[in-house]
Order: sequence, then structure tokens, then C-alpha cells
Amino acid sequence: MISGTVAKEISRIVGPDHIISSRDALADYASDATGLKHPPDLVAFPGDLEQISDIFHLATKNCFPVIPRGAGTGMSGGAIPVKGGLIIAMDRFDRILDIDQDNLIAKVEPGVITAYFQEAVERVGLFYPPDPASVKISTLGGNVAECAGGLRAVKYGVTRDYVIGLTVVLPNGEIIKTGVETMKGVAGYDLTRLIVGSEGTLAIITSITLRLIPKPASKKTMMAFFLDAPAALQTVSDIIRQKIIPSVLEFMDRLCLDCMRKEMDLPIPGEAGAMLLIELDGDEVLVEQETAKVQDVCEYGGAIGFKVASDNKEAESLWEARRDISPSLLRLRPHKISEDVVVPRSKMAEFVAYLNRQGARYGLPIPAFGHAGDGNVHVNIMLDKENSRELEDAHILIRELFGKVIQMGGTITGEHGIGITKAAYLGMEITPEGIELMHRIKKAFDPQGILNPGKIFPGASPKV
Repeated sequence: MISGTVAKEISRIVGPDHIISSRDALADYASDATGLKHPPDLVAFPGDLEQISDIFHLATKNCFPVIPRGAGTGMSGGAIPVKGGLIIAMDRFDRILDIDQDNLIAKVEPGVITAYFQEAVERVGLFYPPDPASVKISTLGGNVAECAGGLRAVKYGVTRDYVIGLTVVLPNGEIIKTGVETMKGVAGYDLTRLIVGSEGTLAIITSITLRLIPKPASKKTMMAFFLDAPAALQTVSDIIRQKIIPSVLEFMDRLCLDCMRKEMDLPIPGEAGAMLLIELDGDEVLVEQETAKVQDVCEYGGAIGFKVASDNKEAESLWEARRDISPSLLRLRPHKISEDVVVPRSKMAEFVAYLNRQGARYGLPIPAFGHAGDGNVHVNIMLDKENSRELEDAHILIRELFGKVIQMGGTITGEHGIGITKAAYLGMEITPEGIELMHRIKKAFDPQGILNPGKIFPGASPKV
């Protein structure tokens, strides 16, 4: 609990107009996309890194938790103040500081909305590929903290592949810069990579240096329908085997298509049991050639329908449909538990078949969609959380699911992070020695444990 005296000092640091203390207003900062709720004691909106440093000095002296927060779109509870304390909301850090067209880098503050930044760099002919589903509302700082992936990861990689430098404030109040502003740099330990994906547990990010690439000259978006998932997923491998790397290669199973038919105006064949959403980009002539090859591969693989978007407007409607899949699944059950596991691409068909068996075994629909090009499957366990048996079965199913994924050589999280929802399962993937080393790293950065406590490490609650 933050005392009144400390609250007054925080108000002095950030200014009385940049602090929230009323119970009703604090409720807006108690949760994220998980729906789990733990209210903070206060929310502060610092305006510069010196204010964050001053807050950390105060927190160190008075031993209260500090939790960084971006847009609150996280799927694993990383921004939830599970032990109360002070949320540092990064809303005021919302500037694009520089877009350097000569060196193909940009400097930004962490509160910049990802889609806004993408639009800004594309206006000058450049490209920032990471494209999480929350792109229109998530912030770059949150993307960096979670190492966000997204639709284009199959060709372009994930957020960490574009972060070359950071300015951060450590829990003891020290301000440091990590990384470089060049394409090469190997001086000392790579602290940038360590902080990227650390889920706000090691430092608070105040500026980011990002690598950019030239904007592709052309792109084509297409969809292919198949009778079943095995045919669609075999086609994914066949496309890659042709040495064609789409910028996006997405998969949706039968349950997803059933919900999409009812929610969206898409020409989905009645007998379709799976769909691929494919995008190619690059040189205009090459894209045209590869589009024809992709169509040939899909038809050879048994596609019962294939369509190329006629223009950007039609292509965008396809992407809107893809982004709307997750909420449309609530037609199946009133609640869902979403997991973002990854398996080797060659084992995706086997994995989807496993999900179908598990769904039948427990009597719970388990629709699957996601990034087929990199094996990242969004598994959705549909249930009624008011039904105690379904909730208990879902928890059993999750542990079995993670066990299967690890057995197949995969990982329990490809994008969402560990946070609190997966903390109880971390030991299934990371050895005790590895977890102990992570504990020591955390203590080196945060000896008093004041920064975003209760996250990542086993012991946090996996409640859903």
C-alpha cells in the first residue's frame, strides 16, 4: 500500500494533473486483454525519463511495486499490478523522434501506436514489418517488452530483429543506453536483446532505436480453401519447398470458418474445412510470378477455391476478417482461453489433429488459427467458466497441451509471453538451472524486486 505521504511525492514529481487515485479511475488500469483484475494503488503519467528515475528512487526507499504499462493489450497479464503499487503509464511518451532515411533507422518513444509508426515510415518509402494483431492499438514499447511477432514473422522476423538500441531506466533509478545506431555492434553483452521480451521486469523503456527496410514495391493478397486441415497445412510446406517465402501465411480451421461465415461477408465454400490467407510482397514482376506459382501449388494440393484480392480495399477486408476471428469464436461458448504455442512447421498437421482429438475427448470446441508459415498456432479452448467441470477440464487440457507441444520440439508461447497466465508452466520448458539463472539476472537488475513483481517466474497464479 502506498502511503499518503508517498502519493503526494509522486504527485509532485509528475504533476497533480498526471496522477490517478480515485477507485473508479483505477479500475481502468486493473486489467489487460486477459480480463484478470488486480487494481493498483495509483497510476502516474511521467513526462520524461528523469521523472521515472525519481519515482524509482522513491520506490526503492519506500519499497512499493512499480508496474510499466502501455496500451494494456497484453494477453498474459504482464501489465497487471498483482501486488498493487504504482502503475507507470507511458501515454505521454508518444513521439516519433526521428526517421533517418539515410541510415534506415528510426528513434521513437514507447507510447507510439504501432500502426501510426508504420504509416509514418511508409509515407517516406520505408517499412517496419512487425505486425501484431493489436497493431492499431498496441504501442511500440509494449511490443518491445513482449517481443511481439505477428502476421509477417514468417518472412521478416519479430520485434527483436528490428530493435538495435534502447534507452531505459533501471529499478535503482539509473539511466542507461544499450545497443547502437549502426547495423553492426558487438561491444560487450547484448543488453538490448536481454531487455527485449523481458516483459517489463528488468527496466522501463523510454526510447527505442529501430531498424527499417525499404517498403516493398508490390504485394498480392490471396485466399485458398481446402476440404480439411491436413491438405491446407501440407500446402504450406509445399509453398515453402518451392523457395517462396510469403510475407504472410495464415491458417484457419473448420471451426473458425464456421464462425466467420456467420460474422463476415466472405465467399467461403460450404464444404471448406480449412483456409489459407497468403500475401506475397517484393518486386512487382517477381510477385506476379510467385502468385501464379502459389495458385498452382494450392490447386495441386487440392484447393477447392482460390481468389486473389483485386485491389487494396479488398485485401484490407481480408485482413480485417483475419483480425476478427478471435472475437467471432465466442459464438461457440461464452468464454475462451487463448494459447499461442509454436510447433515445427512440418508438425502442424499432426498438432491440429491432436487438438481435434482433445476437443472430442473433453467435449470442448478447440478452434485453431494462426501463423502457419512459422508454426505459431493460436489455440482457443472454448468453455463456460461458470461451469466448474468445464473450467477444471480446461486447466487439465492446457497442461496436456503444453506437454504435447514441448514433446514436439515447440514452445508454450510464441508471442504473448509468460506474464502470470503461463508462469506455473514455465518449468515444463525451462530447466530448474535455467530458471535459477533467470532469477539471478532479475536480481542483478532489480535487487529489491520492485519492478513488475509476480511475473514470469513459477508461483504466479495460472487462473483464467
